Formats: sequence, C-alpha cells, structure tokens
Amino acid sequence: MYASYARILVVLPPLSSLTVMHYMVAVVDHLFASAIQPGQPVSASLAAGCTEASRHPLWPCASWSNCEHSSLHCPFCPHPAPITDTSILQFALTLEHLENNFYSGGLAKFDDKAFADAGFPAWVRGRFVQIAEHEAEHVEFLMAALGDAAPKPCEYSFPYTDPKSFAALSMALETVGASAYLGAARYIQDKDTLTAAGSILAVESRQAGWVSSSVLKLQPWDGAYETPLTPSGAYSLAAAFIKECPSSNPPLPVQMFPSLTVSDSSPKPGSTITVSFDNPEHVYPAYLAWLDGLAVTYTPIDENGKTTVPEKLEGTVFAGAVSSNNMAPSDSTMLSGLAMFQFPFGSYAMTE
Repeated sequence: MYASYARILVVLPPLSSLTVMHYMVAVVDHLFASAIQPGQPVSASLAAGCTEASRHPLWPCASWSNCEHSSLHCPFCPHPAPITDTSILQFALTLEHLENNFYSGGLAKFDDKAFADAGFPAWVRGRFVQIAEHEAEHVEFLMAALGDAAPKPCEYSFPYTDPKSFAALSMALETVGASAYLGAARYIQDKDTLTAAGSILAVESRQAGWVSSSVLKLQPWDGAYETPLTPSGAYSLAAAFIKECPSSNPPLPVQMFPSLTVSDSSPKPGSTITVSFDNPEHVYPAYLAWLDGLAVTYTPIDENGKTTVPEKLEGTVFAGAVSSNNMAPSDSTMLSGLAMFQFPFGSYAMTE
C-alpha cells in the first residue's frame, strides 16, 4: 500500500509551515476521498474476472468469486495470497511500480522552470531526479528477482497539480513505502532477501526524511523509531492511487478493508475528531489504533464516531479502526483501512 516528489541560486521565498500543511492535508484528504467506498460501483476493469456467484458482505457492490485472478484486478477478494517470500516481493514490486510511475510522470510534467516558479531552488528537482532513478532501480531489481512471477505495472492516478503538491505526495509515498518494507520484514524467511529488502527500506526512509526536512521544511524524522505497517495496512493507503491492474497480475498478501474517513487529518493532540467507516456487523466496542513508531495507542470510538487524539504524537502517524485494544493490530482485528495524520514538531521536539 505507493514514486518522485528540488537550484538556481536566487533568493526565493521559503515555503511557510502553513503552506506546507495545506499541501500535506490536501494529500491526506485525497487518500480518504479516493479510497473505494463500500457500496460504490467499481469500474468494469476492476470487476473483470469476478462473477455474480458471490459477493463480499463488506463490499456489496463487488462481485468477486473469481478473485484468484488478481487481488489488485479484483480488489475485494476475501482470501489474500499466502505470505511467502515470493508474495512479499510481489507486494514490494507493486509499491515500487507505483512510486516509479509517480516520479517519472511528475518529473515529465514539471520541468526546472516549474520548480523554480514554485519557489524551489534547482537542487530540489535534481534530487527528485535521483530519487526517480532509485525507484527505477528498485523495480529492475525486484523484477529480476521474481522473473516470470513479477507483477506488471498498473494504471495510476496521482492528485498533484504543481511541484508543491508533488513534493507533499512524495513525502507521503516514501513514508508509506518505508513503513511497508519494515512491516513486511518479519515475514521474510530467506536472509539474503531480507538484507536486500532492508537495503531498499533504508533508502526509502532517507528519501522520506530528505523530502520532509529539506523540501517541505518539516521534521526530518518522526521519532526514535520508524512505524511498521502490515501489508494490508500499507496497501490500504497505496490503493487510493491505483485505477486498475492487469488481470494476469498475481494475487497479493493483502486483505481489503473499508476506508476510514476522518474529520481532521492534522488535529491537535487532545482534541476530538470524528471517524467513520462501514461497519455492517456493528462491531463494538471499536477503537482507533494510533501507530506511532513501535508504540500503539488506543482510543475508544463512541457510537457517534468520536474519539480523542492522544497526546505526544509526533510527525507522520497512521491510524485505523480495530476491534480490540489488547492485541497488536492485524488483519484479524482491523475494521478499516488506515488513515494518515500529521503532527509537525520543531527542533525542540515540541508538537506544534
């Protein structure tokens, strides 16, 4: 669940923190708005390969009995692919294809002048070109490792409209990518494969930190620990940018969940927000699990969908609705996909 977001030596006005947050909030809001909603008709290309013989109870619009063709092609499959080294690499390549397409398309659309007009020095776009090269190499590496089992690129839609929104989305994608690799590491059996994945993870994390601090003028890290995401959690965020995929693509080790909508993607700690997700089985109590580094904080969701934002959250934080507050979030406890929140903090680690 996810591609390239800048040096004419002239004095240009810096991006204000307010401007940065505007773009970050817009990106996060797109993640919610673009997610496939329960009851929303799916496109013919997504539904191809699925018959009317069976329907997912959480996704009544989708017919899905032949979903073995592809969990991307028909994303409402009830049974994700078994977790193996191969399926984890296929999942990783799916994310790398997305990032590769994001950077190649964005850099083709926004040239040096566009970045300069947006207030960026020339080295910003130059670094994005380097990131694009990294993502292309990641794709080549994973395709070579998987051979005939490699999934093909999908068709994507990214909401950037200018270099600033491109940079904000880059930060989001790189952060999700790093967290996806970290969360998948526990499932990899082969040590050489684990080392290779760790090498890519480190680069994704460095790239996320560079975009956040050097380009967007936010914090360079989110705390002492990175946040691991399950494959299903990461994919719930990446899926917002995927329009359709080849029917020949292999199924992925991900479970689809209803999207989570939030009233504020950059709330103040201690404030009350409203969340909503499709919950046809009326599973209660329900909690919002806040994923911040290696820590998970649970806040109860009341019958009106209200919950309180925990204190001391910093940087990029993920959250999803779960059915239990005494076990780690997993596919068995998740009630929704993930949402992405921003809690910027200054050089003295005081949340703004």
